[in-house]
Amino acid sequence: MDVMDVFCPNCLCLCVQEDSPQLQHQHTSPRERRAIRDNIYKNKRCRMETCFDFARCQSGFRVYIYPPQRGDEISETYQKILSSIEESRFHTTDPSRACLFILAVDTLDRDQLSAQFVQNVRLRIQSLPTWNDGRNHLIFNLYSGTWPDYTEDLGFEVGQAMLAKASADVVNFRPHFDISIPLFSKDHPPKGGGIGYLTLNDAPPSRKYLLVFKGKRYLTGIGSETRNALYHIHNGEDIILLTTCKHGKDWEKHKDSRCGRDNEEYSKFDYQELLHNSSFCLVPRGRRLGSFRFLEALQAACIPVILSNGWELPFSEVIDWRKAAIIGDERLLLQVSSITRSVGHDRILALRQQTQFLWDAYFSSVAKIVLTTLEIIQDRVDSHVSRNRLLWNSLPGGLYALPQYSTDPAQFPFYYAILGKLASSINRRGSSNKLNPKCLQMCIVVLWNCDKPLPPRNKWPSTSVPLTVIEGQTKTMSSRFFPHDVILTDAVLSLDEDSVLSTNEVDFAFIVWQNFPERIVGYPARSHYWDSSRSRWGYTSKWTNDYSMVLTGAAFYHRYYHYLFTHYVPANLLTTVDRISNCEDILMNFLVSAVTKQPPIKVTQKKQYKETMMSQGSKASRWADPDHFAQRQTCMNAFSHWLGFMPLVHSQMRLDPVLFRDQVSILRKKYRDIEKL
Repeated sequence: MDVMDVFCPNCLCLCVQEDSPQLQHQHTSPRERRAIRDNIYKNKRCRMETCFDFARCQSGFRVYIYPPQRGDEISETYQKILSSIEESRFHTTDPSRACLFILAVDTLDRDQLSAQFVQNVRLRIQSLPTWNDGRNHLIFNLYSGTWPDYTEDLGFEVGQAMLAKASADVVNFRPHFDISIPLFSKDHPPKGGGIGYLTLNDAPPSRKYLLVFKGKRYLTGIGSETRNALYHIHNGEDIILLTTCKHGKDWEKHKDSRCGRDNEEYSKFDYQELLHNSSFCLVPRGRRLGSFRFLEALQAACIPVILSNGWELPFSEVIDWRKAAIIGDERLLLQVSSITRSVGHDRILALRQQTQFLWDAYFSSVAKIVLTTLEIIQDRVDSHVSRNRLLWNSLPGGLYALPQYSTDPAQFPFYYAILGKLASSINRRGSSNKLNPKCLQMCIVVLWNCDKPLPPRNKWPSTSVPLTVIEGQTKTMSSRFFPHDVILTDAVLSLDEDSVLSTNEVDFAFIVWQNFPERIVGYPARSHYWDSSRSRWGYTSKWTNDYSMVLTGAAFYHRYYHYLFTHYVPANLLTTVDRISNCEDILMNFLVSAVTKQPPIKVTQKKQYKETMMSQGSKASRWADPDHFAQRQTCMNAFSHWLGFMPLVHSQMRLDPVLFRDQVSILRKKYRDIEKL
């Protein structure tokens, strides 16, 4: 029998001991480690029901950041976290309205040997007026403990505060109270974030390597066992597992007989080349349970093979990691190669696609990591409106599926395909008449934002469907996308007061929208471009074969976007739109494209749209305003700055009716009038 077919823990340990030097330090005993743990986690039994004051959250989920005290030194990474909270919709400057409190004291690095270690944290936090033994407080931490044992000692008692902690150990982790976050570097982007690397050309999922790793090998101490044994399954062909002991000041004092050979092999391969050309990436534990390799693998669409026993995976409360990673056992290292080889191509592709979704939805920036943390806590606070796992683990993800709108996935446009639901006019209670088009519920809602008084009821035309007139209280541009309760249908046809459409155009666009309910479907299109001479984004209304926006002056979209626009977009952006009375349609396009990662859909050439409006409009029409175009240029850059990236996607697709402009009898065409427009 081949020795590689059998795993023998004792044999493996003997092999490792042969090439490894003896430990040069004395580890703490299990009893001492328990004493340390018990001292840190005196409130280990804390849960939301016992250590959180829900009464503070009756007015909503608001997050307050303490003002910095004199002498506070905040690292660049912690400042990114604080800025993400300050720019979020949860932030408040009034502590009396706060549901959750965030320290201004930097607690990210609690390694006493680190230059970032902050002294006297215990005294600083206990002097806070609302500390209250940490109740309703959230503490962020990336590094805890120090050489040689790297315990989870933070150097102060967390009390009843929740921990958002990297490298969280399941032994100390308080389920549904603490939150496990990923370990990320100081260079992690504050918002927006780098894109994933999975492309359409990657199907079928064939890559040069099966399994790769390149990183440090610890010769002694905690975390050394697994990395010291990787050479057992490295074959130099499709499994490339490279380690180097050439790190630290005294590495030569501790080097073993393999160091020279390992260092030479290590220098032959480029890490990025390995990362982007392998199906699986090994993520073994380091000194701590978490590793930078985890996020690097996710971004590269390299399926993480996790060897870190006891690690509470990031956001495991809501993320199903079985759909994106292989979770192994450090004690069964020799089985890793056979496990990865047994995964079929279809499964590999599915896993890699999920890595890209998770990376983009929750991990690509500091802001997304922070917002995911806060959203999880908000779900706990408002447990009756919390997201289910489908919302967290399917596109577009939990950050864009607000449970205050609905906890039923069928009420969101993103999950129609998963649930096998036909997009149609469906009322808020979910009773669908999709089998009988004549029974589709319809209504007309007129939003009266004009300064002139509302005409009397007898002046309005008679209609065969309900007509509701809403007189705007604030008369602002953003109010056109307010989620009014009278809107009971999934489909919303948004029209400007001067839009000119035929019934055939409306009917055809609705049929198109039914097939793409998550997108904006409409007529007048616009585009964006990068102006390299000014280093800024530009806006153009030129008629070309390329577009990235469909104006909401004549477009269909799902009513959920009204709710998302009102409750997700920062208040300062809505204020800007209202102040200049412009750009609300651009902002809606930015929002929908950020959610879907797809362009809108243009239907039928409506080239006279703008000219018709300008000819029919008054002198006060915004289309005739010379500042209108300049304002829209400015809006493009303000909105992309908010998101941290440009979400708009270019498209050259236009959907026309069957037989549109074909040289066949007009009697064979359903939408024959559209060709005359």
